[in-house]
Amino acid sequence: MKPSDHFSSQSVEYSLYRPGYPHKLFEYLATLCPCRELAWDCATGNGQAAIGLAGYFAKVIASDISAEQINKATAHEKIDYRVGSAEHSGIESLCVDLIMVAQALHWFDIESFYVEVRRVLKPQGVLAVVSYQLPRIKPDIDAVTDEFHRDILGEYWPPERCHVDNAYGDIPFPLEEIPSPGLQMLHNWTLDEFLGYLQSWSAVARFEKEKQQSPIDLISMKLGTLWGEFETTQAVQWPLTLRIGKFTGN
Repeated sequence: MKPSDHFSSQSVEYSLYRPGYPHKLFEYLATLCPCRELAWDCATGNGQAAIGLAGYFAKVIASDISAEQINKATAHEKIDYRVGSAEHSGIESLCVDLIMVAQALHWFDIESFYVEVRRVLKPQGVLAVVSYQLPRIKPDIDAVTDEFHRDILGEYWPPERCHVDNAYGDIPFPLEEIPSPGLQMLHNWTLDEFLGYLQSWSAVARFEKEKQQSPIDLISMKLGTLWGEFETTQAVQWPLTLRIGKFTGN
């Protein structure tokens, strides 16, 4: 199966407006690994998670099928950025202590990916899959965001998006699962920053290509009324879903 690249056309928005993961997430993942020599950030985008992993691992391989995303990644002395697929990483066998997949598992050929995971993980190595759903701000703004996601963009989402909406509960996870803490991402954003985040959604690009107009224009005025003054910031929260495990017998 050919890997899907859904974000090259929005690599600028993605690098500017995708939310960052909390330090506590990387700190917790590091405690699960007997060794911290090498982490693989699979489908790194522009490196948000890779930067966090670099604080705890001697080296990080950060790969993505999108050269555009990799070209906009933040350089770091510990991070080796590569263009490559999740299913055929080119990483040596049995050398990775932690594999992290952040908001991307639903795009993979799942069965082939798990074969690759088993190949590259060390014994007692850890796979951590992270996802987040729609942002939460306050009820009236959330209602507009939900309508935008469901009604305006509904038919423009790739079918794989349903796995995110289901918090990855419907994706096979053939590992011995490890309990995970409740964590969330939190940013204080202006309206412009929030609209930039919405612009980074893959369905927005499909809407624009077909309709020749921005779907953001359909909600920006309503959101502006609810948001407040131009420079007003709102606390934007994304509860994280974590599925973490080791292969039984590794």
